[in-house]
Amino acid sequence: MSDAVIELAGVTKWFAMRGVSAEALGEVRLKVAAERFVALTGPSGCGKSTILNLVAGLIEPTTGAVLYDGAAVGHPNRRVGYMTQKDTLLPWRTVADNIGVPLELACRAVPKAERHDRVAQMIELVGLAGFERHYPAELSGGMRRRAALARMLIYEPETLLLDEPFGALDAQLKLVMQQELARLTQTRKMTVMFVTHDLPEAIALADEVVVFTRRPGRIRTLCPIHLPRPRDVVSVRFTPQFAAYHDLLWNELKQEFADGPPT
Repeated sequence: MSDAVIELAGVTKWFAMRGVSAEALGEVRLKVAAERFVALTGPSGCGKSTILNLVAGLIEPTTGAVLYDGAAVGHPNRRVGYMTQKDTLLPWRTVADNIGVPLELACRAVPKAERHDRVAQMIELVGLAGFERHYPAELSGGMRRRAALARMLIYEPETLLLDEPFGALDAQLKLVMQQELARLTQTRKMTVMFVTHDLPEAIALADEVVVFTRRPGRIRTLCPIHLPRPRDVVSVRFTPQFAAYHDLLWNELKQEFADGPPT
């Protein structure tokens, strides 16, 4: 894969926990091509979120190298957008003001008139028209997720790093947000790394699903998902191809739980 945007080249990562060193990642080699949606799944504590932090430049590998567009990531990576499990919306700001935060920062300062127009376009894009002046406490869980997604997208990152962004939502709302994400990333031709514990979610959204072993996390298998796009994340789950992918990946994943739950 010569056109890789993201590459983890023999990456290991150790953390000190209560004075004891613990290996989170062990010799991970992974390449992600441009405009591909790659889902990372595996047991809790296997280093999936650590990989996102490495690509974002928030931490450094213990050994090996993390490359973005061929260059080593040695500082916060401004070419990616990172959405964590919590929406981190500012409670004292309205929806519009929250979404506009990245455009106010010194490194990306945008004139007020242009900022207003871009925020309005983004609000329309994620389906929040009419809620511009609402505060986070006045929004449903799904609306908060949409606002957080809009805030990440507004400064036009090339790559999205998403850490279980829909994990706290109810089943129905989760499907709505999955479809919204699929639409936006396809429309904008974005590269995505998506962490999830939900195997059906991974298959419905991704071009490749990467299954990790228990800690220290290593890649157990990488499975390309050959389901047509544009993809309906609900109806695709009832196809024979989806069922086959689910069986294959679950058979890989359940081996990691054969000796009991992860520690």
